[in-house]
Amino acid sequence: MACPVQVVFRVLRAVGLVLFYFVFSIGITFYNKWLMNGFHYPLFMTLVHLAINFCLSALTRRAMQYWTGKPRIILSWRDYIRKVAPTAFATALDIGLSNWSFLFITISLYTMTKSSAVLFILFFSLVFKLEEPNPYLILVVLLISSGVFMFAFKSTQFNLEGFIMVLLAAFLGGIRWTLTQLLMQKAELGLQNPIDTMYHLQPLMFLGLFPLFVYNEGLSLSMSEKLFRVTNLSPLLYTFFTLSIGGLLAFGLCFSEFLLVSRTSSLTLSISGIFKEVCTMVLAPYVSGDKLSLLNWLGFAVCLCGISLHVGLKTYYSKNKGSSLRQLSHKSTELEMPLLQTGEKNVNADADDYNDEDDNEEIFLH
Repeated sequence: MACPVQVVFRVLRAVGLVLFYFVFSIGITFYNKWLMNGFHYPLFMTLVHLAINFCLSALTRRAMQYWTGKPRIILSWRDYIRKVAPTAFATALDIGLSNWSFLFITISLYTMTKSSAVLFILFFSLVFKLEEPNPYLILVVLLISSGVFMFAFKSTQFNLEGFIMVLLAAFLGGIRWTLTQLLMQKAELGLQNPIDTMYHLQPLMFLGLFPLFVYNEGLSLSMSEKLFRVTNLSPLLYTFFTLSIGGLLAFGLCFSEFLLVSRTSSLTLSISGIFKEVCTMVLAPYVSGDKLSLLNWLGFAVCLCGISLHVGLKTYYSKNKGSSLRQLSHKSTELEMPLLQTGEKNVNADADDYNDEDDNEEIFLH
């Protein structure tokens, strides 16, 4: 049995990692919404974030290679185009449309509608046979869909264009996370480490989103005083500074998710995601001035019940498959980030149980 000091240390570590995840997850949502109030070029902002994420992931890979002395995986062009490109394009459109919607809708409506991505993830998981059919899934679908409908019904700050954008982003998010799960589970590709996955995804995501940016924002941005027609250097530096902060938050979000999963479990991440949604909805009226009726809050509660039921079902069935997951965990030690290792050869038993469980679950609440 673990001594009380070790138990306290684990609890404090878990709480610290959850708070670390909360800062980036909630922070990037409110930051992007704040930035869109004065900078109406969401696709350009997304492209800048992708460039920053690529640079940071490349630096992290270099540090990992220096630390371990082992070369990092680099895919062949054939595998890169055929197997990574679909995931990259779906991810780029998901993020691009999500940021674009901030021009039209409130944070609360965005949070609620984006939660419907769970429905699309379930659908595509069944299509690709990543999820086993279960009668309880019908109840999950009904709870989430009815909750989203109740929240959007007669909303005082409802915008159809923004709502459709987020709904389409949620649909693409279902494709995105399903393809990402398939991509990271293919051992022959060697992309089990999320940093390697980010490194390979960002360039194709940039190329996939760039034509849409040129069509929708290219001409307007080229004539804007925000960037190309500046008369003073200070506003230009301020613009790039604010955009860079968003890029750092985006990279920190991915990194904090990986830290939380690798040091606790995917269940902790899922539960933290639910509480993150609650915190975002509670903060939205105070930070962004969102107006919510009793029906909106009731719809939010119903939607949370559906998401919580889905997390509970995933936990129940994953425990039934615990032995097979433990066997898999010894085969993919790449998921344990070398920069975060303590130098001990023995890994805690709870980490062994959970290190690879996230390979078999969708990360659907971010």
